[in-house]
Amino acid sequence: MNTVLGRFLRSTAPLWICPFRPFFLLTAAHGALAMVWWIALVSGLLPLPEVAGGIVVWHAHEMLFGFAMASIVGFLLTAVPEFTGVPPIPRLRLQMLVALWLGGRISFTLSGTLTVWPAALCDLALLLTLIASVARPLWRQPDRRHFTFIYNLLALFAVHSGFYFALIAGRDPLPWLRLTIGVLMALIVVSLSRISMRLVNDVLEAQGKETAPYLARRPRRNLAIFAIAAYSAGEFLLPGNAVPGWLALAAAAAIANLLNDWHVGRVLRQRWVLIPYLVYVCMGLGYALIGIGRLGGNDLISAGEHLLVVGALGLAVLIVMSVAGRMHSGWGLDHRHWLPLAAGLLVLAALVRCAASWTPLAFDELLETAALVWIAAWTIYLVFSLPILAAPRPDGRSGCDEAPPVR
Repeated sequence: MNTVLGRFLRSTAPLWICPFRPFFLLTAAHGALAMVWWIALVSGLLPLPEVAGGIVVWHAHEMLFGFAMASIVGFLLTAVPEFTGVPPIPRLRLQMLVALWLGGRISFTLSGTLTVWPAALCDLALLLTLIASVARPLWRQPDRRHFTFIYNLLALFAVHSGFYFALIAGRDPLPWLRLTIGVLMALIVVSLSRISMRLVNDVLEAQGKETAPYLARRPRRNLAIFAIAAYSAGEFLLPGNAVPGWLALAAAAAIANLLNDWHVGRVLRQRWVLIPYLVYVCMGLGYALIGIGRLGGNDLISAGEHLLVVGALGLAVLIVMSVAGRMHSGWGLDHRHWLPLAAGLLVLAALVRCAASWTPLAFDELLETAALVWIAAWTIYLVFSLPILAAPRPDGRSGCDEAPPVR
């Protein structure tokens, strides 16, 4: 038995070299498998299980705190040591975080039997452990320029706590999940502002252009974050009021203003720039549809929310995992066609899901189509990324520093 266990631990050792490895794989696998289960439930292939809050709450919660949270944990536990120069977290703590994430997914799925307490303990402990792991090194930086991540994590902890308190008290938890979307959109703006400056400027340098270096300007970024927060708070505090509709349109305008920073040279022809650019396009269109829907009282609200989650969030997760996952594994950026194909499928899934919201006669067919396209995108990511993330580094190193690419 010990020999079998020893072989298993040795065979999986590369997976624990760096935090992004298990969490990026869990992100994609959960994104595909949870959607398979969801579409099997809504199509009647499987009986509806007993889940706290109902199956719609389970679906939304797992997209936000299963799929998205796994990518956040993997990204921050890799990025913060790079930003601050501290050693990566110990392997035992990484394994504990993976266990907490898995425990949250299993226990929430079984919450009809187990109650929500085990899921709440696992999910909130995961967030607290993540905050404890990154807060000190970010605070010790002289300029504390990356400490904004902590504010986002604290906001996620607050809304996730509110979600579970609502479930325990027998109240509607969906407003807390909608509030979570706003926190995640703000986190995307914060994260992409760091990533995009390198991606865009690397493309400009490769093109040999004399164009001024690209800058993700702080006033525009802060305005977009403020507008997103204002809409999210208005939607939470004033449901059914016209004010959140106008605030959503303001958020759309602020995000469109962010795109002005990207119009330098011909960089949008490159996938490394076009995909993050499309994140903001989906985000701006999503808030615009929500605003129109709230002011007009129509089904565009659901279309806008799915454009935010399927389009903006899905694309943001894909580009972050595709860049960080290879660069910090010792490989160069992957120039094969699978990445633009996966990104195109995510955009298509978002558009089809939007169409389902205002096409009631074909709702089921469009919903299933969108789900299948989403599943295909993350299956493609797994096929091309599993050999990288589950294998030793090609340069023989044991850390997650960004080494010179092999290819």
